[in-house]
Amino acid sequence: MGGQPPLGGGFPQGLPAFATGPPGPAGPQGGGGGGGGDMGGRGGVGIENLYPLIENLRNPATRDVALQELSKERETYEDLAPVLWYSSGTIAALLQEIISIYPMLTPPTLTALASSRVCNALALLQCVASHRDTRALFLKAHIPLYLYPFLNTFSDQRPFEYLRLTSLGVIGALVKVKVDDSDVVSFLLQTEIIPLCLRIMETGGELPMTVATFIVEKILADDTGLNYVCKTYDRFATVTRVLDDMITEKSPPPRLLKHIIRCYLRLSDNPRAREALRQCLPEVLRDGGSHFGPAIRDDQNVRRWLATLQHNLGEGSPAVGAAPLPDMPGAGPGH
Repeated sequence: MGGQPPLGGGFPQGLPAFATGPPGPAGPQGGGGGGGGDMGGRGGVGIENLYPLIENLRNPATRDVALQELSKERETYEDLAPVLWYSSGTIAALLQEIISIYPMLTPPTLTALASSRVCNALALLQCVASHRDTRALFLKAHIPLYLYPFLNTFSDQRPFEYLRLTSLGVIGALVKVKVDDSDVVSFLLQTEIIPLCLRIMETGGELPMTVATFIVEKILADDTGLNYVCKTYDRFATVTRVLDDMITEKSPPPRLLKHIIRCYLRLSDNPRAREALRQCLPEVLRDGGSHFGPAIRDDQNVRRWLATLQHNLGEGSPAVGAAPLPDMPGAGPGH
């Protein structure tokens, strides 16, 4: 199976519709920012004050304290990411921290202390992932693959939940930045991120579930991602089944619910998916949001999204050229 993450963490069972070939060439809360500037921090303090800490990352004896301090400062210095990327041995040291806890994943023996330490390393990688000068390099090096084993853990213990949430934050930083190409989305699709996100959307806590849904939403927002999900009925049905369960069974909080609604809205932009949604859209989305609490029901953006969704689905005859999704029940030769 293509896109296997390092040291295991294979394709989640029960979501076979997203199996793809081997990855080709590399193509919500992000730290690091994204712009040029004078490499200064707040109050005019220069980033050179962090150089000793960055140098300490290369020494295992001083790395833990350096990780803690740099993690605290990552949002103060908008150009910390290029310094981390181009300084000798720094990224290798961060990857060593990640790899070192792989043996603690199965069986689940990860401690809170070990989880906190590796999450500090992940926070610095999130900074690199979100910066405009290092983002493409981060992707080309296939560094996200080192995080996939964390996303494929099943333990509901707090250290694992924290680890999954922070790992999702790195992926979220990649998709959060608006760019003019689809390199990030293509990479994530080829390495099977959607099944990992869907499983977290089904079984995770509120925060990991929210970030995972945000990632799926951002993938769908790109035409490459939308076309990928709507290429076969199995893929479409797998995504909508999870979204349906979330919205009808779990009473999602307003922030998560907004991401779910935007996923449905984006799916309705695809003509073939639109035909399928006419049959399977949850009832709670068909009445303008009257089933929801006031935080959602009275939100003007949500009202507009739901109105657009209803307009896209509409009543009457199927759109011209909107053939059923491949493998959709009833989509035989005569349809």
